[in-house]
Parts: sequence; structure tokens; C-alpha cells
Amino acid sequence: MSPSILRRLDRVSASLLLLWAGAALGFGAFAAPLLFQELPSRDVAGRIAGLIIGRLDWAAWAAFGLAGLSWGARWMAEVKEDLIGPLRLWSAGWLVAMLMCLASAFIVTPKVRAIRARIGAPIETLAPDHGDRVAYNKAHGLSRNLFFLRILLALGLAATVSTLPRKNQE
Repeated sequence: MSPSILRRLDRVSASLLLLWAGAALGFGAFAAPLLFQELPSRDVAGRIAGLIIGRLDWAAWAAFGLAGLSWGARWMAEVKEDLIGPLRLWSAGWLVAMLMCLASAFIVTPKVRAIRARIGAPIETLAPDHGDRVAYNKAHGLSRNLFFLRILLALGLAATVSTLPRKNQE
């Protein structure tokens, strides 16, 4: 691929990652606290926030997946040259982000939904030491941590995509 095509791919990748990070940060820092503050029930606020997080999870798949276009053509060329280089480091960060998307979308979020369905009542009605409430709090904490770590990874990957090699490697 020519360096100009790689530059365009890098710009698209950075734009997608920054767009997703902005949406996720906007929700996590501004919208979610308002939902829990203004809605009459934390349960309703949690259900709405859960639906939004589910959509942000799928958007993360798209953003991180399409950002992978920036390194696809470069990967094999670097295999021949360097043991560790910027492309491999960027690829490792990208792989971690994709694994976090996988964990969030297919492990943690379904677990949170299953616990909520099993309880059938607002979480705050359970005693603090109730097994389902403890399990929910752990799963919710993990979900929140994965969410904010993906935001940091998206910002980091977007900031460093321009450092990937662009020379025509034959």
C-alpha cells in the first residue's frame, strides 16, 4: 500500500477511535450520573444505562475492528524486520481492546442481565450481603472497569496510530 493510502487509513482509524471514546466518555461521565440522579428509581436508571452500554459495546466492536485496518497491510512487512517495533506494540494494544470488547459483550454484560432477570426486583431491595447483590456488584464493577479501560485504550491507539510505519515495505 502506498504511504498516502496508509495515512488516510490512519486518519479514519483515529477518527473512529476518538468518536467512540467521546461517545463512551460522554455517557460515562455526563449522561449516566444524570440518569441515576434524576430518574425516580435506580433500577430504571440502571436498565436504561445497561441498554446504552450494550449499544456502546457493539459500537466499540465496530470502532476497534475498523481501526485494525491501519495495521493489516503493515503486519507482515514488519515480521521480517524487527523483533519488536511500533506496529507490534500498537497491535498488542489493539488486541487487548478487542479482548475487552469480547469479555464485555459476551461474558460480563450477559452475566449482569442474568442476575437482574433472576432477581426480578430492584437491586437495592436486596440486603447488602445477599449473594445476588454481591454478584451483581462485582459484575457491574468489572463492567465499569472494562468500559473505562477501553476508553483509555481508544485514546491511546488513536494518539499513536500516526507513529505506525508508512514506508512502502516490499
